[in-house]
Amino acid sequence: MNNNSSLRIAIQKGGRLSEKTLNLLENIGLEFDNYKNRILVPCRNYDVELLLIRDDDIPEYVQDGICELGFVGHNVTAESKADVTGLRALGFGKCRLSVAVPKNNGIKTLKDLDGCRIATSYPVLTRDHFEKQGIRIKTIEISGAVEIAPTLNVADAIADIVSTGGTLKTNGLVELETILNSQAELIQTNQPIDAHKSELIEKLLSRIGARQQAEKSRYIMMNAPSGAVERICDIIPSLKSPTVLPLAENDMVAIHSVIPTDRFWEVMEELKSAGASGIVILPIENMIV
Repeated sequence: MNNNSSLRIAIQKGGRLSEKTLNLLENIGLEFDNYKNRILVPCRNYDVELLLIRDDDIPEYVQDGICELGFVGHNVTAESKADVTGLRALGFGKCRLSVAVPKNNGIKTLKDLDGCRIATSYPVLTRDHFEKQGIRIKTIEISGAVEIAPTLNVADAIADIVSTGGTLKTNGLVELETILNSQAELIQTNQPIDAHKSELIEKLLSRIGARQQAEKSRYIMMNAPSGAVERICDIIPSLKSPTVLPLAENDMVAIHSVIPTDRFWEVMEELKSAGASGIVILPIENMIV
């Protein structure tokens, strides 16, 4: 158990999630001294300390209460089967655990792998997936460079993390089936947490939520004839009712609103056709709704 009064958060010491996790924490207002060569890093302006460890160790440290929170890939948590609670998916570090086979080897379905050797760094998830479908396999546990196993005749197929698929293609492999979709997530211990730390966690979740909302939203401003306001407000997929302000020019108004990023380009031409001009779209740092 973490008996320190500070809320302790486990994060990956180095790897694909480390930089984005630290950027997220800094973007929600947490300030840290140089953490490059340290394992335990206190926050200067919040009662938090970071524990920088291997990602494979994070679920266990959180499960045992050594850390109250952890930032880790869902694939790592699922493989560990740790007794923790997933608080929030974070939207970065997206990947998938997939079964892949050599191209043109005649394997078309998962059942074609019955009795075959599967090389993987995720033996628990891989065995569970095949067992649920009644397929017998032999898992060959490999800690790295899994994709080369079929070429070396170490295995007949692999189950590995895929992001873009480029590594599979380079090694003459094709995806057969996805076992698990994954992204970075925030996990919490199921051990008792005192009131002070619980309050800190709630505040952190609020800040993270504000940051996530801001990342998928944009602030939009435009000018329009006052007679076009009703139509433009119908077009804008805003979170709240737009703000309409009169301009010095007769019969013209400024319209301000917040819209989902992925909808802006869909409605831009409609806004122009409705009479909007001088359309400006701006990023948002944080947003509390």
